[in-house]
Amino acid sequence: MGGVGTRILSVEDDERIRTAVKLALEDEGWTVDEAGSGEEAIELFQRATPDVVLIDIMLPGMDGFELCRTLRRTSDVPIVMVTARNDTHDVVAGLEAGADDYLTTPFAPKELSARIRALLRRIRPISPGHAKLVFGDLEIVPDEGKVTRAGTELHLTKTEFRLLCELAQNPGRVFSRESLLDKVWGYDYFGDGRLVDVHVRRLRTKVETDPANPRHVVTVRGLGYRLQS
Repeated sequence: MGGVGTRILSVEDDERIRTAVKLALEDEGWTVDEAGSGEEAIELFQRATPDVVLIDIMLPGMDGFELCRTLRRTSDVPIVMVTARNDTHDVVAGLEAGADDYLTTPFAPKELSARIRALLRRIRPISPGHAKLVFGDLEIVPDEGKVTRAGTELHLTKTEFRLLCELAQNPGRVFSRESLLDKVWGYDYFGDGRLVDVHVRRLRTKVETDPANPRHVVTVRGLGYRLQS
């Protein structure tokens, strides 16, 4: 069952789908707020900050991509984008907008609940063990959820932070996409490396001086990614 007090914001303009999602999530023990538009979602978000946000891409007025970008400007709340088809452009665009995960409709209630539980597990604090991890001008303090570059604190989403910490706690080790999916997302994603690739690109825009020529988060062709000084 879901954690006591866990609040989910579901943003979906189709009332039938919205009701079905609400019932499925409430059955898990979660509190559910509903919004039929991006504008309404922002109002609800400001009134009561949720633990997870589900956003349908095809919304009237402000679409799901713009809503996701708007929330990301002020919050690192976990976001799941919901798309009506497994379209590569929609999936990548949603992740680039700041989503942590995506779900393709139609989906089973159990699948939705499993994704949310995985997100909720992921936002727990990183296991202690390293007071500070230093990679050149990059400093990571896992226990505090803090990352600085050349003394300036960086704002990372919870998923970006977990990804960086996973790489940082095993410096020099090459992680395959499949390994990072398991360790960071903690769910069976059937080998969808897009989640990893897009998050690595987003991470580089924050931790690298020149994201196009990364110094720290490097690609090992044919194998995966590693973190280096």
